[in-house]
Amino acid sequence: MSVEAMSVEQEAQVVEQIRTGREKIYGELSKVIVGQEDVIEQLLICLFAGGHCLITGAPGLAKTLLVRSVSQIFHLKFQRIQFTPDLMPADITGTEILEQDADGHRKLQFVHGPIFANVILADEINRTPPKTQAALLEAMQEHQVTAAGQRYQLDEPFFVLATQNPIEMEGTYPLPEAQLDRFLFNVLIDYLPPKEELSVVLQTTSKRAEPIEPLFTGEDVMRFHEAVRKVPIAEEVGAYAVELVAATRPGRERVPDFVNEWVSWGAGLRAAQTLVLGGKARALLNGRAHVSQDDIRALAHPTLRHRVLLSYKAEAEGVTIEDVIDRLLATVPSSA
Repeated sequence: MSVEAMSVEQEAQVVEQIRTGREKIYGELSKVIVGQEDVIEQLLICLFAGGHCLITGAPGLAKTLLVRSVSQIFHLKFQRIQFTPDLMPADITGTEILEQDADGHRKLQFVHGPIFANVILADEINRTPPKTQAALLEAMQEHQVTAAGQRYQLDEPFFVLATQNPIEMEGTYPLPEAQLDRFLFNVLIDYLPPKEELSVVLQTTSKRAEPIEPLFTGEDVMRFHEAVRKVPIAEEVGAYAVELVAATRPGRERVPDFVNEWVSWGAGLRAAQTLVLGGKARALLNGRAHVSQDDIRALAHPTLRHRVLLSYKAEAEGVTIEDVIDRLLATVPSSA
């Protein structure tokens, strides 16, 4: 679907729609999801910014339910693909079959695979081999698939929301760094606090969840993308995002000593772009017309945790990527 350029008045209406829509979205999601406010916010930022999202969490934490519920709110076509070691590229992109028409003529007809949807839940993406991961990478980056030498464009908007289980690594195919970098965020879903977990148990064992009401269309989402990109950002805020990302690269001038010790490879340019674009979406969601350094800091963890590779020394000392990002935020100066 295509969206024509908006006038100033239409832009103002879209910004107001985003601002007022946040509470409506949380209201609909509360019918089936308890807690996880940060996870929901980061997922919405991905959708409003037009990016893909990697969701990492143990089994049973409602990752699939959350993605499905979000797709229902936005009235988008949803497809779930369960990734397995025997899944082939044609199983997700589609394949050509031989058909015969009424006149007896035979011809090859391309049958669309499940990738032809607006929201793709790539369940346990690290369980499929590299060949199939590469087919998904083309769809994520180019918004198209190639089959039998022909290119087929995917419908817009197009999002890949992939999940992976961090506690079962046997028989898996870790995603290459090039594909990890295509995900705007890596969102962590953790266990709920006891009080919220009790609420989930009582709620899910007493009655069926209320149906999710759609609030926005695909055309609305495309307009959101355009509005997000037009949010102004001060040069010093953009410079802070760039400096924060540059500080993750070992062996360079003015890089903190702990980065040289604990990091083997830092984040690239796409990380700084993600911080700025995500900051714009976060500002609109919170009813603000400009990006602040707090927006950049709030998105540092989901932006950097899958783009910074730790060294063997960090692993030996029990240092996690979360520890490194926390120290970066405490070390890199800001003008806020």
